[in-house]
Amino acid sequence: MKQVSRAAWNAAPPTGTYTRVASTRGVKIHYTGGPVPADIAGPKKHKLCVQLVHQIQQMHMSGGRGEKYIDFGYNLACCPHGYVFIGRGAHHLPAANGPGLNSQHYAVLALVGDSGFTKPNDTMLHALRDAIEYLRDKGDAGNEIKGHRDGYATSCPGGPLYAWVKAGAPRPDKPMEKPIRVVYKDSVPVWPGRVIKLDDPYMQGNDVHAWQYKLKKRGWTIDVDGIYGPQSKAVCASYQEKVALKPTGVIDEETWDITWSWKPPAK
Repeated sequence: MKQVSRAAWNAAPPTGTYTRVASTRGVKIHYTGGPVPADIAGPKKHKLCVQLVHQIQQMHMSGGRGEKYIDFGYNLACCPHGYVFIGRGAHHLPAANGPGLNSQHYAVLALVGDSGFTKPNDTMLHALRDAIEYLRDKGDAGNEIKGHRDGYATSCPGGPLYAWVKAGAPRPDKPMEKPIRVVYKDSVPVWPGRVIKLDDPYMQGNDVHAWQYKLKKRGWTIDVDGIYGPQSKAVCASYQEKVALKPTGVIDEETWDITWSWKPPAK
């Protein structure tokens, strides 16, 4: 998960004490309910996401929704660059689900609006799944994934996002926006000619997918999603150490070739 800590987004401290939540039925997905800049998903526009999260926190704490909150009303927030902002975090009661509903589900905000940027991109959907899994792991969230409108009279989280929720909130089937074609020779992928490393945004492609698939077949625990994120880097470094390469976490030509050629020593 590409996590943005409260310190990293310079969150204002809460004005009161959070109410602890031991567990929830699951997670409810929200949108901003206002305009979001149409270009917010641009490659150099992440600062707009940070600004928007700040504005929402200020609005919540100043009573802009008719009631003053002690803090940002959501547990987590997700942006179209794949980042997950820590709001109230796990095991803390949110304030965004509606009267009497906050203890039942955690609240996760998608930086999608009712005008401008209204449809989540695949990178945001992956971030939302990361947030859901984080709350299940760290906050004992149950399996339910619902929209804000489920149980409260509102248009939130908007048509496109709610359709995704109703479909089961799946990770995108084809996350590779710019795949690199992998050429095979004798059933072995030929070095694709680019160094694969942890980058911002994450590197994606069929070459990443092929490498992940091979490592999974070798018994490593790794998501085969075609996206080279922190998990893939960690697995790569561990694999390199196992095969006596420098554990850089970077897939260069030597690492690529040995992925298919290496065999464990005979016992």
